Amino acid sequence: MAAFSYKAMTKDGRRVDGTVQADDRRGALAAVRKLGHTPLSVSEASGAAAKKGGAKDAKKKGGSIWNIKIGGAADAMTPMEVLLFTSELADLLEAGMTLGQALGCLANQGDEGSAQRTVSQDLCARIVNGESFSDAVGHHPKTFQPLYANMIRAGEASGAMIGVLRRLVEHYERFDSMKSKIKGAMMYPAFVLVFGIGAVLLAMGFIIPRFKKVFDSLGGSLPTPTAVLMNMSDFLLEYGWMLALAIAAGVVWFGRWKKTPAGRAKVDGWKLRMPLVSGIVAAGAYSSLAFTLQTLLVNGVNVLQALKIAEDTCDNAVIAQALATARRRVTDGTTISGPLAASGAFPRMMTDMLAVGEQAGNMASSLGHIGLRYQKDMDRNIGRFTNALGPLLIGVISVGVGFIAYAIVSAVFAVSNSLG
Repeated sequence: MAAFSYKAMTKDGRRVDGTVQADDRRGALAAVRKLGHTPLSVSEASGAAAKKGGAKDAKKKGGSIWNIKIGGAADAMTPMEVLLFTSELADLLEAGMTLGQALGCLANQGDEGSAQRTVSQDLCARIVNGESFSDAVGHHPKTFQPLYANMIRAGEASGAMIGVLRRLVEHYERFDSMKSKIKGAMMYPAFVLVFGIGAVLLAMGFIIPRFKKVFDSLGGSLPTPTAVLMNMSDFLLEYGWMLALAIAAGVVWFGRWKKTPAGRAKVDGWKLRMPLVSGIVAAGAYSSLAFTLQTLLVNGVNVLQALKIAEDTCDNAVIAQALATARRRVTDGTTISGPLAASGAFPRMMTDMLAVGEQAGNMASSLGHIGLRYQKDMDRNIGRFTNALGPLLIGVISVGVGFIAYAIVSAVFAVSNSLG
């Protein structure tokens, strides 16, 4: 048998640590639970720690269990980490663990100070102290969206916590897939754009000045395209740093402005009107909205609360504002397809499909069909975007490179003719 050191939480909320003897880590976890504690971390002891043996109480840190530091660099998990956390939590609960035990196991995973360990430890401490899981989750808004806490609350009320966690996993997997598709569609055009701009800047900053010296030494007048190109090169060499600073300042200002309510609404409105981009953004927003409402309604969340959560989690400010307007027009017992259609922000097909589901008394199923339909639309629009934008960027860059080549070649011919 080996010695394992542990940190745990007692029933009265105190943090304790000590060592236990066990054949393996699983046995050590069981031994800690037999002591009446909730394990937070268990690891094999070594050296002096192994010789101490037994369990001993640690001194209270600050006289409270709230001594886990929340708010540092690792206080929030990424969406992918939340997905993995939720999946593992569902697996542990399905294996027969209590919620506190499952969170204690998750708190022992990952590196020391990692987001999952920090958040899991805090959740475990709050559960041991008597808080509900939904309230504990609500203390981490940077990690868990309002959707997450409300679905957990619905799972607590219905007793179907494992099913709710599985649906949350599907929700995060679906959104991760959508983001991956959009990012993948942007990779090739972004590469073409960066490569083209780099080639033009290289030519303007290093190649053109060398030709300019040659042409100046030979004398003679240069063609208009060549003169324009030389002036552009001189401007870039002399004032390029000022231009770079201005662009950087503009990017910083724009980034801050678009985070304001007015800026976000304006930018999101542009996204819904831009050629090629609008189809992807709109279809993605409609699909996300439909799947979010479906997930909430299936888990017993009422319509008004579901609309409020969908509004809070919507990525597009224009659509979120339309949802807010529609929610104010909805009262208990009425349909939501009418107010959504009256807002003018949603396509007729979407609201008609929703109305059919309301009439049939199966709105959740209709929302699932709506989500799938617009997800397919988004996939098609991503394909069109990729097929159109790549050649368009190549054409624009070709025009720029062609102009440089024409200006240089025409100057060479002009100088040759003058020498002849």
